[in-house]
Amino acid sequence: MEYLDKVLVIIPAFNEEANIEGVVEELVQKYPELDYVVVNDGSTDGTAKICKSHGYQILDLPVNLGLAGCFQAGMKYAWYKGYACAVQFDGDGQHRPEYILSMKQKMAEGYDMVIGSRFVDQSKDFSIRMIGSRLLSGAIWLTTGVRVADPTSGMRMFNRRMIREFALNLNYGPEPDTVSYLLKQGAKIAEIPVIIDQRLGGESYLKPAIAAKYMLRMLLSILLIQNFRKTI
Repeated sequence: MEYLDKVLVIIPAFNEEANIEGVVEELVQKYPELDYVVVNDGSTDGTAKICKSHGYQILDLPVNLGLAGCFQAGMKYAWYKGYACAVQFDGDGQHRPEYILSMKQKMAEGYDMVIGSRFVDQSKDFSIRMIGSRLLSGAIWLTTGVRVADPTSGMRMFNRRMIREFALNLNYGPEPDTVSYLLKQGAKIAEIPVIIDQRLGGESYLKPAIAAKYMLRMLLSILLIQNFRKTI
């Protein structure tokens, strides 16, 4: 348990050759106290080659598992290495590592998960994605009684107990429906305000049609499917 007081930054990466060097170099140069691991999710571009040529810490998955499987691989790494906290951190440059210390400080107040939220002190616009975010927030509040302002944020910190749950169990995708499920099971979740940047390069896979399907799937899961999951 040599890492018990340390934070692991988990960076899921699929075809992020345009961004991964900048993301990792900022961590290494500005925040050397943070450990990290790039989880290469079967990329078909040069993501793995870039990481290996620079000597970055990498889990190189031979096939694409999708975000849930990729993130679970990172959480297994965090669990078996004995980290106290793990942070889900995008490989496209949207997340700022400067907030990680504040997230850890908030977690020290007794929380199981801390979400880096765009909407703690900012209002949402009325784009399709933000309407979807409003609906997800409403569904989580309806089913748990807890308001989560930014359920789709991909910047989340997890404590040791949550690391174990994600590492050793199935159906724990880092998604809004899992946030809802964990709240129902008594997990304490907080949000801190953060700024999320535009991705550094490349294109997001989340096109409008895909985003709409994603929001619908999450809504159905939160309102219906999560009721049938086992308790922890």
